[in-house]
Amino acid sequence: MIAIDYVTFDCARPYELAAFWREATGFEFSPGTGADDDEVLLCGTVNLLFIRVPEGKAVKNRVHLDVTGSEGSTRDREVERLLALGAAVQSDRRAPDGSGWVTMLDPEGNEFCVCRSQAEASGAAGAE
Repeated sequence: MIAIDYVTFDCARPYELAAFWREATGFEFSPGTGADDDEVLLCGTVNLLFIRVPEGKAVKNRVHLDVTGSEGSTRDREVERLLALGAAVQSDRRAPDGSGWVTMLDPEGNEFCVCRSQAEASGAAGAE
């Protein structure tokens, strides 16, 4: 068995991208993090590491995050909250029956999907 220590994002502006994901997730900056650091770590249920690289993103991510809202939130509320933080919708896959997901882009264009939580899918959370 292996342990996953970090999910790593190559990016142009580590601190700024980490700040977006900090607001999105509620994770905390590693102590001593500075705005000019080439590597920025967010500590949470999964550690997210942002590393400065010279090249820009050119193609679709081969790995992406699937996220759900915290307890009591819905997929649709999370999409709106993430839009307000600076994300963009790439593809809206929500279906009329409430199923589906929304593929979004973080401020540097990394894809991630906002899905319904288990509670929302089972009808335990208020659907919008």
